[in-house]
Amino acid sequence: MSLPRHLRALTAAAVATVLTLGTAQLAAGAPPAPPAPAPTSVSAASAVPASVPLLPTDEQLRAALLTAAELGPDFTEVPVDPNPSPEAGASPVAGCDALRALLNRNPSGASVQGPHQEAQFDGPDGSPMVTESLSAEEAARLDADFATVGAAFADCHSITFTDNTGAAVTFSVTPIALGDRAGAPAVRLDGNLAGVRLNGYLGIERLGEAALAYGFFQRDSDDSQLASLYYRAAVAKAERTLGVKAGATTGSPGATAAPGAAV
Repeated sequence: MSLPRHLRALTAAAVATVLTLGTAQLAAGAPPAPPAPAPTSVSAASAVPASVPLLPTDEQLRAALLTAAELGPDFTEVPVDPNPSPEAGASPVAGCDALRALLNRNPSGASVQGPHQEAQFDGPDGSPMVTESLSAEEAARLDADFATVGAAFADCHSITFTDNTGAAVTFSVTPIALGDRAGAPAVRLDGNLAGVRLNGYLGIERLGEAALAYGFFQRDSDDSQLASLYYRAAVAKAERTLGVKAGATTGSPGATAAPGAAV
């Protein structure tokens, strides 16, 4: 039996929380970045200081994402709607004020500024569901966005998702160490919907001017091994493809959530 439509909507909403990395001005009240001054007697390319790193392109980010084949023969890639629209009447989130603010500010993950690529994969009968995104933006803005999402993870203990049919599930939220790097913000979610056990993991990693956001959801299981395995695979491929170690910054280091318990 595949995941019901409303359950898929709930899990997608949770994944959208981390996909908000890469959108502009996630930190409350953050002013927009000032526009770059127009070049005068020299070209725009030659006017850029050598110390300013170039952002990865959409093509580079796409190449750095996992593929269905890398996850396993039973996985299929699900097309991602580039312009999703929230369903009328949906009230997706309650609890966890900071996390809720991120979702309510941009519930669909739309309006991403700068290079951004994402992919979603379904296992047999729709479980597990794996979502990965890579977003790039200038260092100072990424620092602020990364710190905002990390703090939202750290301050969240229980969150409820409700779709427009009235189906709701409350997840307990626990900080964890999902990958190999201590301090990378990640949480585990555990809930129950009409007797169906639900388990999920959300994590983010900084790779220079790019942020990796990862989501894993499954039903009728709370085993973390696959979630951790695929997360590590996502980070390793992004490191290889982009040539940047996880946790590396080219600007000032971004804040991260306090290290959690290991999965």
